[in-house]
Amino acid sequence: MLRFLTAGESHGPSLTAILEGMPAGLPLTSDDLQNDMRRRQKGYGSGGRMGIEKDRVRITGGVMGGHTTGGPIALHIENLDWGQATGWRDKDISPMTIPRPGHADLTGAIKYGYRELRLGLERASARETAARVAVGAVCRHLLAEFDIVIGSYVVSIGEVAAPLPPLAGDSAAQAFLDRCEAAEANEARCPDLDVAELMRQTIFEAMQAKDTLGGIFEVVALGVPPGLGSHVHWDRRLDARLLWAVSSIQAVKGVEIGPAFENARLRGTQVHDEIFVVEREGASTLARYTNRAGGFEGGITTGQPILVRGAMKPISTTLNPLRSVDLASGEPAATRYERSDFCAVPRAAVVGEAMVAFALTDSLIEKLGGDSLAEMHPRFDALRQGRLDELPMDGTQWRFGYE
Repeated sequence: MLRFLTAGESHGPSLTAILEGMPAGLPLTSDDLQNDMRRRQKGYGSGGRMGIEKDRVRITGGVMGGHTTGGPIALHIENLDWGQATGWRDKDISPMTIPRPGHADLTGAIKYGYRELRLGLERASARETAARVAVGAVCRHLLAEFDIVIGSYVVSIGEVAAPLPPLAGDSAAQAFLDRCEAAEANEARCPDLDVAELMRQTIFEAMQAKDTLGGIFEVVALGVPPGLGSHVHWDRRLDARLLWAVSSIQAVKGVEIGPAFENARLRGTQVHDEIFVVEREGASTLARYTNRAGGFEGGITTGQPILVRGAMKPISTTLNPLRSVDLASGEPAATRYERSDFCAVPRAAVVGEAMVAFALTDSLIEKLGGDSLAEMHPRFDALRQGRLDELPMDGTQWRFGYE
């Protein structure tokens, strides 16, 4: 139902994104996208590039009179590093023949037959995530029409981890909002301020050692109705789509829904979220007091907060050289430093939000149908919410009936 493409190189003139499948009638301006673009550039451990770029999105198609038309939305972001006095527009570029371990330099050359490694570097660079965040900001704007909120924070940097209690029960929404507010107030984007300072110190020490650090971020979505996704086909399981979407972010090497890896060490009676009946707004409603499933059962949303964690490896470009081979001579050689971040986890969390927003928007449009926002709203209001009166059971014997 929904798809996007990005184009452009890290040091080229611009990035472009095309988002297809958004319904008509969504109020949208370029200003609506700028907060997420700003947040992607924030975070301790960023390299010199963030001091150059001032990412500003221009909408160049699919929005007329301040509303989406239903046609493809075109988003344009200029790379200021291209045209500045010391930029790349008129630069004679030295050959790059020594692949950096951990990057797409060597694998790109093997796949596409490049005779110059920078051809792979330019497209594989995480600079591309600026376009993804622009796409995600559009999706976030649609989700907000249905009171679906997405946020993120950093859980760990290196060996420093924040002891955050589970988000579950009636207090989950407020606890989540408090975490996001606290995370936005510091450069490590960690909601535990004492741990955030330890993270900052750890990143500083890595910078002094000319090294890099990875970590784990968590993306949470509140207000997602039950019933999105499906168990009937492998590629319609929404949790699988989220795993795919977040793992596609550069340097993210592991993704889990809820505390999945912790759950794997426990027994079933310690993991599964028991179901209770509570009275809410005059109706008997099914509820859970834990959320170890991270908001999913059988690839379908439960109505609980959706929790997705991404594990980001340390960035591959290090000031300390690594051993490699000069492909031009076939001789051993040390890698050469390319300007990069020391720790990108605080910024990657915002990219994670964008990818979660895209996957949830795709599933919501698939569930509701409709070519316009006006058609979607009444269908959303009619969704089942897990009340007992919405789930009549026949209670009679039956047979498969196959011959």
